[in-house]
Amino acid sequence: MSINHTFSTLFLALSLSVSCPAQDWPVLDARDYSHWVEFFDVMEDEPVVNAIPDSLAWGWMQDNIPLLDCPDKEFEQMWYFRWWAFRKHIVETPYGYALTEFIIHRSHADKWDMISCAVGHHIYEGRWLRDPKWIEDYMRVWFTGEDGSPMKGYNKFSSWTSYALLEKYKVDLRKDFLLAQLEPLKVKYKEWEDTRVRPDGLFWQHDVKDGMEESISGGRRVQNARPTINSYMYANSVALARISEMAGDHVSAGQYRAKADRIRAGVLSLWNPDHAFFETVLEDGSFAQAREAIGFIPWYFGIPDKGTYDCAWAQLNDPEGFCAPAGLTTAERRHPAFRTHGFRTCEWDGAIWPFATSQTLTALANFLNDYGPQEVAGKADWWREMKKYEVSQHKKGIPYVGEYQDEITGEWVFGDAERSRWYNHSTWADLVVTGLAGIRPSEGNKLTVNPLLPQGTWDWFCLDALPYHGHIITVLWDVDGRRYGRGAGLTVLVDGVPAGNRADIGKLEITL
Repeated sequence: MSINHTFSTLFLALSLSVSCPAQDWPVLDARDYSHWVEFFDVMEDEPVVNAIPDSLAWGWMQDNIPLLDCPDKEFEQMWYFRWWAFRKHIVETPYGYALTEFIIHRSHADKWDMISCAVGHHIYEGRWLRDPKWIEDYMRVWFTGEDGSPMKGYNKFSSWTSYALLEKYKVDLRKDFLLAQLEPLKVKYKEWEDTRVRPDGLFWQHDVKDGMEESISGGRRVQNARPTINSYMYANSVALARISEMAGDHVSAGQYRAKADRIRAGVLSLWNPDHAFFETVLEDGSFAQAREAIGFIPWYFGIPDKGTYDCAWAQLNDPEGFCAPAGLTTAERRHPAFRTHGFRTCEWDGAIWPFATSQTLTALANFLNDYGPQEVAGKADWWREMKKYEVSQHKKGIPYVGEYQDEITGEWVFGDAERSRWYNHSTWADLVVTGLAGIRPSEGNKLTVNPLLPQGTWDWFCLDALPYHGHIITVLWDVDGRRYGRGAGLTVLVDGVPAGNRADIGKLEITL
């Protein structure tokens, strides 16, 4: 394992290729943030040691992660804690490095304790690491780890892996790696087509196979058409069409585009006009009559038309909808079956799950960026729930991320169980990068930066050392220019060179 390169050595090498004074770049000094990791290393024991022990965590982080500086020190601490926790889940296998979901062994896991439920989250998070091997090895293990064949548990849970890998490509442009995944992705896609399509053309899924057992709308054995798997399969179709096109296979690209069109129509058929929300459709063809957070997932992939379905987002701000004191619930609070499915049996009947919070906040960021000015929801709403999400990730006064929690008190269910510690089942860094700092990845040579931090919230922040399209990006906001000495306003640096500026927090478009 190569974790001996230092942060300063990396930047020295990069500095040789750009025309800027060495003392001006990077903006942040990694040594100013080592105290967070020193605290993490002693705040808890280390019951499980995987590929990178706590003693080597800071070295790994210096080599790999972007740096964040902001006036809200709890928020800043959470940035470093989530990377520190992510690193705990890196395991070494005979086929390369992989990622676990639970820190301890679970009976439903595949070899090396891999579980496919959160693969999309893992890819979104890990695409911002400077070394691509952590995610690329991970996919090689999934697709070759069974003596050269895909792992048996890859399709145990529905996922948006093909789409997530295309989104990774939009960050690093590593085309050869992406094309190498095309054939196994196509094989796994067909397995879902062969086993999960209902007579009405919609995909069905057991709730538990969506990773969302004990929900209001379904069960562990029923074959309901859920917004989850249908949105995922649409997204995977779009991705496979694009990857096939990149590979020069225009016939397959056309076939996957046609599949995407059909599935998109299926997703839109899940709109219940009586509730103005995307809902699960039961085996008998009727709506489940329950608004659940999974109804926001279509916006994660840009499925709904602009304007027609926007009213659904009013539920995000409604205390009888999804807006609870400790965060976003997984079902509407007004529903008669809210929080009625028991306790400690993995209930998705309203309790807060970081898995779902990640999806909803990503979907909301897409809605705010791609659907034009909105009255139903805005930056302030995204930031309110992002801050709740940060605050919720604590237990007994120290940083903690677990499985799920009470929507009023924020108490973690399974909080004292080893299975729940450092639960690798959600994103955090990706939300900071694409939401708060506003990096909006794309394939072309345009860099769009549109921070969702509301004007007047912070006087300054800096996200530094971010890899993008072979460059190193810095996004900094400095209301009067005194914090960083790079001028006032919102500034973007590319390889240390100023590339864009504006006086307020808003959109910048930069040509790379």
